Amino acid sequence: MKHDTICGANAVAAVFARRPAEVLRLFYVPAQRPLVGEWCAVLAAAKKPYRMVEAEELATIAGTTHHGGVVVAAKPRVPAILDLAALPRCKLLLVLDGIGNPHNLGAIARSAAFFGVKALLLGEGLGHAMPSDAAYRTAEGGLEFLDLYRTRDLPRALGWLEPHYRSVAASLGRAAAPLADLPRDRPVALVLGNEETGVSPAVLAACRREVRIAGSGRVQSLNVAQAAAVLLHELTG
Repeated sequence: MKHDTICGANAVAAVFARRPAEVLRLFYVPAQRPLVGEWCAVLAAAKKPYRMVEAEELATIAGTTHHGGVVVAAKPRVPAILDLAALPRCKLLLVLDGIGNPHNLGAIARSAAFFGVKALLLGEGLGHAMPSDAAYRTAEGGLEFLDLYRTRDLPRALGWLEPHYRSVAASLGRAAAPLADLPRDRPVALVLGNEETGVSPAVLAACRREVRIAGSGRVQSLNVAQAAAVLLHELTG
């Protein structure tokens, strides 16, 4: 059975807080025994396994040495297909167009959860990262606090969202205005693009506005995960 492997105390705590019934089994090192008692009780009540192991065995189970001493296997979390009849409604919807690095996806999700964002829409297909072991590890539990949606046609999806959201692309283009100039009278669908090429032309054309983060000019731009944190801080403040 395919499952998600979720590592680290914060990420594991978030899974037990948000979807405990989907946890299949738990592994931990001796040093983490004081931490996991409540989680073991939850699994014992559900007649699911948990086991204390040494760090070397846990690295094999986790597929990484960066396991934080505690690992769960959980049912895969598949983002819902965006449905015209049940669109997410929130003040800020985060949209990812071509984010390919799962560590960036995780870092963006962590920032989104930190700033209280409720929903994340992911482009689906080749070159688009989806929730994965690496993304969960980097998100530090953030993915668990986001409603996740996916679509293979982001330009069309942005059209569906337009009656409720102002679609705004983070961009380095000439049309990009300072973030401070963005009107705050409507909910925003904030679009972040690929790590190398930015927002794709078709998605950019579907956005109503473009914004940029003002910098010194010494380097061209921020890493997309850093840019996400700056933009989300400003838009949720």
